[in-house]
Amino acid sequence: MTAVVAWQKSSFSDGGDAPNCIELAATQGALWLRESDEPGTVVTTTATGLAALIRHLRMD
Repeated sequence: MTAVVAWQKSSFSDGGDAPNCIELAATQGALWLRESDEPGTVVTTTATGLAALIRHLRMD
């Protein structure tokens, strides 16, 4: 990963530096997601893709 991005923690995290949360970053045309305890593993998607994932997860 060569781009510099500003990661934001999920509002559902435990707060502080707890390692159990999802982090999100946005760059031109892409959204990046990672789990805070595995920061080297990054998934990229679009806003449309993330919205579809959230809709699917809410159905369960």
